[in-house]
Amino acid sequence: MDIYRRMSGEQRLQIGFDLSAISRCLQMEGIRTRHPEYTEDEIRLAVIRINLGDELFQRAYPDAVLVVP
Repeated sequence: MDIYRRMSGEQRLQIGFDLSAISRCLQMEGIRTRHPEYTEDEIRLAVIRINLGDELFQRAYPDAVLVVP
């Protein structure tokens, strides 16, 4: 915790961005494993659906197919 507290705001923000990117990659790999038939676009939409939830996803992507994450 001391190391984290000594970091600048920019460094802490960069760590947050990095962790977010790692999380998305892990989500994508999990979806690829469960659904090898999905295209890259379907994988991307499944990750977005996980993060937004069904209601907001449907409002933001009304024409998208609801792929199962």
